[in-house]
Order: sequence, then structure tokens, then C-alpha cells
Amino acid sequence: MNHCFVDRDLIPMPSWLDAFPKARLMRRESLSLLPNGEPVILWVRFRSGEKLESVLPSAALEPWQLLVLLADEPDDDVITDALALGASGCCNTHAAAEVLQQVALVVENGGLWVGQSLLRRLVGGTSRALAARSEQRPPRVDWATVLSEREVQVARLVAGGASNREVAEQLAITERTVKAHLSAIFEKLGLRDRLQLSLRINGVQV
Repeated sequence: MNHCFVDRDLIPMPSWLDAFPKARLMRRESLSLLPNGEPVILWVRFRSGEKLESVLPSAALEPWQLLVLLADEPDDDVITDALALGASGCCNTHAAAEVLQQVALVVENGGLWVGQSLLRRLVGGTSRALAARSEQRPPRVDWATVLSEREVQVARLVAGGASNREVAEQLAITERTVKAHLSAIFEKLGLRDRLQLSLRINGVQV
């Protein structure tokens, strides 16, 4: 996958090139010059005081293009609006190189990258809404049969909106162990992210 950082100036953040040394830098008005058919993640910077519609590409993205918004001041409203306009994710402009690499991995595999607070709202809201709709029906536990007992515990907590740190505290394990369990859970259930996990556990096939 190729990477292209898009801004009004050709001055990259050090973390951008630390994450992707071969990344291309482009001004917003030059996006039409991207090679046709080249798989690429467009990392588009959204500066403070700008309007989102003026920053994101006006034309629809091609099937081989993914877009991640780099927001100087990310918040839930900005993230929600960016997703509605076709972005696959949103993170802080100044995110560390390791975070950018994680974002790329998620969106390359068809997932969405959103802020922790918004993710918890989405996952928690989904969990409550689906539980209310299905309270008269026995819960589906098919997914649990392929997981270990500890993986089931982690999956239930994450599906309820708990962060990795909160899961670690409740189960008296490390955050690294939580991440390892999540990787195993996603692989066993064929899922990409925490939102899909919440949907599956609450009875929605994904």
C-alpha cells in the first residue's frame, strides 16, 4: 500500500515520514495527479479553523483509494462528519509513527479508525440498543464456542465499551495481554475491529 500525505503546504510532520519513509507529499489541489489505479492511503490534514468540506476531496474516492483525516483538533463531531464524507478513519495530526502504522493496518483491512471516546459511545450504544431489542429472546452464544474462557471475558467487556486498560484492570492482566487476546478473538471470529465484535456478540451477524 502506498501513502500520500496531503496538506496545503509541503512540510510534513516528522512522525509521518518516520511511519512511512517512502510516502509522497502533495498539496490538496494536486490530488488529480495521483496515478490511476494505484492503491493508496490519503492522509489529509485538517487544520484548526478550516472547514471540513474544503479540505476533503470534492470528487468521490476511487475504489483503490482510502482516506484518513489527520485533524489538528480531533473531536467526536469532526470524526463523525469525516466518516460521513467517506473517510476510513480520523486521528491526531501529531500522532506517533506507531499509531499511524496501526491506523494504516486497520483501514487497509477494511476497518474504521475512530477516537476512543467515539468508539466507546458507538460500541456501548450498540450494545444497549441490541440488548433492549432482543431481551425477550435467548442470547446467541455461538461465537463463544470457538473462544477460550478468558477470550470470552475479554470479548464481553470490549463489546460493552471497555477500553483495553479497563479490561486489564477488571481481569487483573496486562494491556499487552488484552491486545493479544483481542487479536486472537478477531482472527477466530473473522472480524476486523471492536465495533464488529460488539455487533457479533449482540446478535448481529457481520
